[in-house]
Amino acid sequence: MSEISSDVIRGYNDTMILSILIKEPSYGYEISKQIKKISEEKYIIKETTLYSAFTRMEKNGYIESFVADPDPEGNGKKRTYYRVTEAGKEYYLSKCEEWELTKEVVGRFIDS
Repeated sequence: MSEISSDVIRGYNDTMILSILIKEPSYGYEISKQIKKISEEKYIIKETTLYSAFTRMEKNGYIESFVADPDPEGNGKKRTYYRVTEAGKEYYLSKCEEWELTKEVVGRFIDS
């Protein structure tokens, strides 16, 4: 299998996005590129999935958006960037704990 099914990973899209945003604010296209790179192209997030996640996480208070020009001289096209809130950091940590438990439980069935 060369690519992970989106059904399998759906519950952890937010976690992957937050892990990138915790390092620094970013925008959609760059985040999708990072997910592809970090997963070694085993997971490619769909644009609709990514923007649904942004909407959901912003509604839940985990991230906030802001518009900025990536060019320091103001000559570029403005982009919507996202950054993690304190609530988002707490949510990320709870999802990391949940992931460890999930690996442990599922591993008992797969490793046996």
